[in-house]
Amino acid sequence: MYLFICLSAHAASPGATQSPLLGPAAPHSCVLSLLSSPVPMEDAPSREPAPSKGSPGPHEAPAPFIVLEEQEPPGCSIRELLLARARAACRCRPGALGRALLRLLPVLEWLPRYNARSQLLGDVVSGLLVGVVAIPQSISYSLLANQDPVYGIYTNFFCNIIYAATATSRHASVGSFGVLCLMVGQSVTRHLQMAGYGDSSAALGDNSSSPRNGTEPCDRSCYAITVALSLSFLVGLYQILLGVLQMGFVAVYLSEPLLGGFVAGSSLTIITSQMKYLLGLKIPRHEGVGSFILTWVDLFRHIRSTNICDLLTSLVALAIIVPVKELNERYKERLKAPFPIELLVVIAATLISHYFDFERRYKAAVCGDIPTGFRKPTVPDFSLFPSLALDALPIAVIGFAMTVSLAEIFGKKHGYAVSANQEMIAIGMCNLIPSFFYCFASSAALTKTLLKESTGSQTQVSGLVTSLVLLLVLLWISPLFYSLQTSILGVVTIVNLRGGLRRFRDTPRMWQLSKLDTAVWWATMLCSTLVTTEIGLLVGVCFALLCIIFRTQRPRATLLGRVRDREVYEDQAAYKQLSSISNIKIFRFECSLYYANKDYFKAVLYQKTGLNPVLLAASLGNRARPEPGSSRGCCGCPRQSRSRAESPPGDACAPSPDMHTLILDCGAMQFIDTVGLSALKETHHDYKEVGVQVLLANCNPSIRQRLREGGWAGRAGGAGGQLAFHSIHDAVQFAERRRRGDSRDKRAAPPEPEEQQDFQVSL
Repeated sequence: MYLFICLSAHAASPGATQSPLLGPAAPHSCVLSLLSSPVPMEDAPSREPAPSKGSPGPHEAPAPFIVLEEQEPPGCSIRELLLARARAACRCRPGALGRALLRLLPVLEWLPRYNARSQLLGDVVSGLLVGVVAIPQSISYSLLANQDPVYGIYTNFFCNIIYAATATSRHASVGSFGVLCLMVGQSVTRHLQMAGYGDSSAALGDNSSSPRNGTEPCDRSCYAITVALSLSFLVGLYQILLGVLQMGFVAVYLSEPLLGGFVAGSSLTIITSQMKYLLGLKIPRHEGVGSFILTWVDLFRHIRSTNICDLLTSLVALAIIVPVKELNERYKERLKAPFPIELLVVIAATLISHYFDFERRYKAAVCGDIPTGFRKPTVPDFSLFPSLALDALPIAVIGFAMTVSLAEIFGKKHGYAVSANQEMIAIGMCNLIPSFFYCFASSAALTKTLLKESTGSQTQVSGLVTSLVLLLVLLWISPLFYSLQTSILGVVTIVNLRGGLRRFRDTPRMWQLSKLDTAVWWATMLCSTLVTTEIGLLVGVCFALLCIIFRTQRPRATLLGRVRDREVYEDQAAYKQLSSISNIKIFRFECSLYYANKDYFKAVLYQKTGLNPVLLAASLGNRARPEPGSSRGCCGCPRQSRSRAESPPGDACAPSPDMHTLILDCGAMQFIDTVGLSALKETHHDYKEVGVQVLLANCNPSIRQRLREGGWAGRAGGAGGQLAFHSIHDAVQFAERRRRGDSRDKRAAPPEPEEQQDFQVSL
């Protein structure tokens, strides 16, 4: 194995001095010392060249030397690069239109290769089961989005068809998603109140309320879906723009703890909003800050008005659905398909409510008339765009984050590639195009995706089968759900939130692994619950970024020791049996050095090394003031005629006999900004003032470039700079060799000028 160390020389110029190490240097060149060889150790000395006349003195690094020139940076600027990409995108080539069409519609690529014999059965079975589950969820999530039930069926029907044609994922199932429906419902309720419509607690399908402002002949239900489809149009537009602009990286800022806390908080909010249906109460739907608490206050205030029929029906449905769902999950490996308990409960509850006439006899709230067929396409209300633009942004972000994450998870599991940007375009199309057909915002849904994958789905043909099932409901079956109680829909919604509530059980384990991640989870959850979902998401993102800043502002810093008989250096506080090196301190700062942690860098460096060069230099300056007629300097040394800045550090009176070299391990530093570079310069200068040389080790190429351009211990843009090594062991060897050489030089000759003692390496 080869291990290299990069040493530098002055840039070649007529007035450049000759380095004691390397002689005249070529600009932008590195001299690498071969410290180990693939041949046995006893053969290594035979390969070394014999010393020649005039060879360097005791400061010479191990030979032989290899001279490498740096790669020339690319000559094109950012402007030229952007122009080149724009020209390439606009250039018309043979087949370019076909390739663009294949990227936009991946179905044209995989459908001709579809193997019906091996794939059709699994896709049909999976599509039928997902369709059966989607029927009650479509109706119940419409309740959550403050819409009539038929619009939820529309949403799931259209988005499955569009996603099958435009997605790269083979297993993700899209449709109404609880969290998005909650956010859509909050926006719709707010606009209904702004428009002066009736109480948002009106029953589904009740179109008797009339607009109070009298601006247009549209009832409450009509205005609610107008707001929702206009919101869906904006959501899809945002997502398509993000995909076209290749901004799929935005999803990385939604970390797993952040999304987990957001889903848990939204689940609590959804459960709270559904409690009035379980109890059969007619209370207003609160929105904005404190809606969670205000809703519970109203629930307890009107608890005496509970509809006993709705309450008993809800309890019986919960007692049936929850145990069966648990059994489905426990024995999912043995079951070929999960038992469709939700659909069976919905059918049974509808029949019982119809034949016992719960609506007339017990005043139970029911779904009402669900029309068949499709409505004439419409266009969004552009006058609502200014007030909906901000509401659409968090919905778009959460929607594509859930879709991309689920697509990538199952793509990795089954071994196929998923394009994040194309997935963003696909889910954007699923929101934009259906908005013309009375649909609200949708995304990939976790429960249906898990069901789809576990029941044998292999392609998006299963999504087409699901749409076919929903088409049958729209054309013939939907009127049969007239007598279905809304309390049953609330139960179906709450039962499907068990996954979000189970995340609370993961917090103790998360606390053991990372306290900051747990803090992000709880902050996002509490804000999403107690404030609003949009503010909760924003607070979660900001708090997560602040946690990253906090981690980098006060990172771990330690002194390193050497492993016995090895060229390995590790944390002395973490490992035993590490030996310290005499008169040399090795300091590791486990983070990039930038403006937020430069003060902490200095403070912890002074603390770990036990030497504050600023205070020590000040105290030495006070002690160095001679009395009148005195010819002695500080520490009893003869006073020199040159100033401190002109005297070499090696000739100064040794202020700290236990350290002559400080090595900074930069292996954990990814970057250094201008403030961090200034901190390094100050550190080098301060330690040099008290006779301690500073060496750098493990610098990556970008940091070396920044040091060179910033004039680290030299002029800006120059090829020279203070010593920087590729490994800590090389720096230690150089420091020991230089120290021995300085000691011999002091005994043999008077000190040389500082300019000749500055050993420099090419950064």
